[in-house]
Amino acid sequence: MHISEKPIDVRYAETDQMGVVYHANYIIWMEVGRTQLIQDLGFDYTEMEKEGYIVPVIDLSVQYKKPARYGDTVTVRTWVEEHGRLRTTYGYEVVLPDGELAATGTTEHVMLNDKGRPVSLKRHFPKWHAKYEEVKKQ
Repeated sequence: MHISEKPIDVRYAETDQMGVVYHANYIIWMEVGRTQLIQDLGFDYTEMEKEGYIVPVIDLSVQYKKPARYGDTVTVRTWVEEHGRLRTTYGYEVVLPDGELAATGTTEHVMLNDKGRPVSLKRHFPKWHAKYEEVKKQ
């Protein structure tokens, strides 16, 4: 399985009054990690969007394990968990500097055409689909 890693410096603005990273920021970090994975695999969401397709999140799950704090540099690990005919699920780990998990999660996505209808990645972006098939088997 191919796992991309993206370091993120925790900014003061991402924390709450207790100095702990606000829970919604983990979701943003997951998006950053997913973008890094896609780039690492040689693809770009903007190219897909230029052709009239979007890939929204249709399901999201986050399990919070241990807080990240201002001054930490966390690492977001991202991989293709599952890839089917219409849906792709990405897996995530947010890792603290000491190697412990701050959070784990998944997001599920479906590609939509300009009419908002689900379409196949395999049909419209066969190289992207083939790469996902390859990396999910590793």
